Amino acid sequence: MRNKRRLRLKKFNFHPITVFIVLIGLIILLSGILSKFEMQATYSTINANSNELETEIVAVENLLSFDGMKFIISNAATNFISFTPLGILLISLIGLCIAEATGFIEVFSRKYLTKLSKTQLTFIVLFLASISSLINEIGYAILIPLVAMLYSSIGRNPLTGIVTAFCGVAFGYGVSLFVGSMEVALMDTTKQAASLIDTNTHISLTCNLFFIIAATIILTIVGTIIIEKIISPRLGKYREKENITKTEELRIIDLEEEEQHKIERQKNEKRGLRFALITSIIVIFLFIYMLIPNLPNSGMLLDMKEPTYLGQIFGPNSYFQDGFTYMMSLLFLVVGLAYGIGARTVKNDRYILEKAEHNFAKIGNIIILIFVVAQFIAIFKKTNIGTIITAWLAQLIDYLNFSGIPLIVLTLVLIAIANLFLTTPSAKWTIFAPIVVPMFMQTNISAQFAQIVMRAGDSMTNGITPLLACFVIYIGYLNMYNFDKNKPITITRALKLVSPYCSIICITWILLVIGWYIIGLPIGPGVYPTI
Repeated sequence: MRNKRRLRLKKFNFHPITVFIVLIGLIILLSGILSKFEMQATYSTINANSNELETEIVAVENLLSFDGMKFIISNAATNFISFTPLGILLISLIGLCIAEATGFIEVFSRKYLTKLSKTQLTFIVLFLASISSLINEIGYAILIPLVAMLYSSIGRNPLTGIVTAFCGVAFGYGVSLFVGSMEVALMDTTKQAASLIDTNTHISLTCNLFFIIAATIILTIVGTIIIEKIISPRLGKYREKENITKTEELRIIDLEEEEQHKIERQKNEKRGLRFALITSIIVIFLFIYMLIPNLPNSGMLLDMKEPTYLGQIFGPNSYFQDGFTYMMSLLFLVVGLAYGIGARTVKNDRYILEKAEHNFAKIGNIIILIFVVAQFIAIFKKTNIGTIITAWLAQLIDYLNFSGIPLIVLTLVLIAIANLFLTTPSAKWTIFAPIVVPMFMQTNISAQFAQIVMRAGDSMTNGITPLLACFVIYIGYLNMYNFDKNKPITITRALKLVSPYCSIICITWILLVIGWYIIGLPIGPGVYPTI
């Protein structure tokens, strides 16, 4: 009897929504227990005006109390509405669903992607996913849904596409072919921390440029091997439901008429793709024009209050960053409509909206999941547990007082662990930088290289923490494209799918950082690992 019960328990799978609800209850209970034990931490921050260290004390906030419950209930709607993945996903899906409804995505996939080998397609997806962190979390919201659609259209397992896109963005977050939002988020903190040792230290936006370009290429190659050799075989092949109904009714097929229909359809598809290409060129040109300053009616997407051009594009108040999701959605919408008009798949506005509505309806479960996850992350953040753990790990670096390669490895590992509980790079770096940067500089390691260590540690564990806000998009789409609806993909299984990728990429990051330090190659224009 015991063996039978065990088998039944193994076959039972909790839906991610249920698991997150349970986790919310556990966090509330844990906050009450830890607050009774007065769990707290002390860390140093740098005053931006005086450039002096200031001590911050953070304690666990008890949510198992009157005020705690009041916070949970009164902020539920705000947590949901202000949850970043909700907005960027809904906006991106408007354009993607229209493009899919017109047939553009299916025909584009069949026409061009089927010519690529599986390895080539995986490499392209991972490469685009890696460089997508140039614009915050845009890769999660656009690439995961888009790649799932593309893989499904060409008969490849969409779960493989979802895992590939997610791994590329999460474990390659912060690398790119050019400077982006990560530099803006970290640069000021790095400069303030470096000024504690040398006030003349110059930290530029391009100080990590050479390293992140090399990291993008290396991580993409290694990631392609992991996906094709390990993860894809585990997920298996994609099989569409076969039509098992048969009929014995004999039909006389007019072969000439059938061939004529095929020729007409191919002609329409070619015209549709031509319309889509012309439209995409026009829209992209307009977007680029909005990024060029000092031309008639140009620079619409720039923050002209910033003194430098890079700051105008990637600054904290950049219109380009804030509006990029909308621009990409608009691109897919307009190009999809252009294809539909050219290919004559758009009969009228009602027809296209009904088809788009059908595609949009599939994300109902994801919306519910997002609501629960938004509460989970907001409640965990309110407890301060993540901040306290991060502060303890930063203090451990100071306590051990390593130097050279042991210091680099220790910092990498501890930042990676801290990222499991505090996923925002700028928040982690605010705590780590006042300790890490001076220690690095005192052992002849440059502050710019310390920033690279921060980026690497942050990327190593991004994809294996449910506290990552966009993890909800990943697990939501896994369940949307799950073949067995009676057996949902659990959080545990979702993490197991990416665990081989995480393990090998962590080793790759460590070897890359240490190897670069030993060889002493420049990490940016005129910047080296050592001072």
